[in-house]
Amino acid sequence: MVEANLTLDCKGLSCPMPIVKLNATIKKIEVGQVLEMLGTDPGSKKDVPLWCQKTGNELLETIDESGVFRFYIRKK
Repeated sequence: MVEANLTLDCKGLSCPMPIVKLNATIKKIEVGQVLEMLGTDPGSKKDVPLWCQKTGNELLETIDESGVFRFYIRKK
């Protein structure tokens, strides 16, 4: 399991709020650090990898824990 420097809890939020919060929160960590994002919106499973591609950040791992999605993103 990846160790995160910061956790962003987006559980209960619907599109586009998880991505809006992710975009704002990634700016709070240093390059090379890892952000863990928690979400329950099924659309996040598609949106987060696309956001990472678009922004150049690295999606390290995605874990589905019974409807709670954990995304580990390394800031580039």
